[in-house]
Amino acid sequence: MGCFTIMSYIAELKNKNILIIGAGTTGKSVARYLENIGARFQIIDEKAATLDGAEILNNVPEDESFDLAIVSPGWRKDHSIIENLSAKGIEVISEIDFAWNLKMELNPEQKWVALTGTNGKTTTVQMLESILISAGANAIACGNVGTTVIEAVTSENKFAILAIELSSFQIDWSTLPIYEAVAILNLAEDHLDWHGSFSEYANAKMKLLNQSKLAVLNLNDPEVILRSAGWTGRKVFFGFDTPQSGEIGLVEELLVDRAFVTASDAAEEIAELNDIKPAVPHNVANAMAASGLALALGIAHPVVKKGIASFKLDKHRLQNVLSKDGIDWVNDSKATNPHAATAALLSHLSNIWIAGGLAKGAKMDELISRTNSRIKAAILIGKDAELIAKALTKHAPETPIHRIADNKNPADLMDEVINCAKNIASAGDTVLLAPACASMDQFSSYAQRGELFIDSVSRLVAR
Repeated sequence: MGCFTIMSYIAELKNKNILIIGAGTTGKSVARYLENIGARFQIIDEKAATLDGAEILNNVPEDESFDLAIVSPGWRKDHSIIENLSAKGIEVISEIDFAWNLKMELNPEQKWVALTGTNGKTTTVQMLESILISAGANAIACGNVGTTVIEAVTSENKFAILAIELSSFQIDWSTLPIYEAVAILNLAEDHLDWHGSFSEYANAKMKLLNQSKLAVLNLNDPEVILRSAGWTGRKVFFGFDTPQSGEIGLVEELLVDRAFVTASDAAEEIAELNDIKPAVPHNVANAMAASGLALALGIAHPVVKKGIASFKLDKHRLQNVLSKDGIDWVNDSKATNPHAATAALLSHLSNIWIAGGLAKGAKMDELISRTNSRIKAAILIGKDAELIAKALTKHAPETPIHRIADNKNPADLMDEVINCAKNIASAGDTVLLAPACASMDQFSSYAQRGELFIDSVSRLVAR
């Protein structure tokens, strides 16, 4: 009998000429890994010219033949570069699928759970990480949240569990991973400039269901319920009502589990509302989703409670920067779409609302019609300020609108915003930065926008 060897996926990479598409966070992680294993690669990006001193291509060279292309999630499938590569028969794979192939060789027992949604993803995945660490699990939150999936998979830590936050772009590009469980938090208009329509965006999110046998789904979100109706896997619903058998819900001040219990008539306490900080509705929903994924992994109820109670919200998420003279100054710069801004506005009774930036194709009418009773005044900035102004004029005609001109550097712009807010806020008000828009027209990121808010408040208000 002849003998044969099965070539490992990683060993084969060293014999390939690889193209990395995109020089952002994901592309850099892929490049670092390929460099570490000694693989040949080049990087293409339409904006960047160099990466760590290495030249970046702006287009695929005609005389170069590639064996594999690894694409960053922001690239559309109908981009000419992608279509040209596919037409030549070159395999185009996403970073998530590439990481899965590596995981199957490096750490085949590693478990993946994933979650997506328009809002609350980062908070929920970090809450889940807190629960898993409370359970003593060697786990990390990764994906669309800081650490890339490829970094987590190839880490020397040999993580047993990855809790992965996925954007619609990442799901759209991915087919290979099999998840232990997935969660879909909510669906609202976002990234319509990329997907083309709400339906296509929602379809990208719901595609995640096809890669798991168990899904934790939001009972209070009609779109999630409707779009998951045809899926035949095990559904665990969470919501604000008393839970039925198979659900997670609220009973007075308690989060209660009737899904991961020993009998259909049994119930277990997950946590008390005061374990969740802040216990505003959307954050309670986040805690339910994180609990569902943790319970699906076999984590015990008391440990889930401990993990939720020890969790603190990230910076730039409903972050109370200052309370002075009866006025709260709250930084929710991470509210980059109308759905997130709605949740933030509904968390306070009387808001001086700072909003505006890049709307990414989203409409503002539903946001204003739902929250108009909570908006005392609006301070508008950025490219799509007039889009918000129009919705305010239509649905909240009595609400004063203050426009801040755009022709200044980011720090001066925020100082002007804060001075304006100081002049109109009074005791009982919340000055809320919840822009409902992306930041890139005026700031380098939502984090810079939030940091400048904190800095201006500390200089102009606190002192």
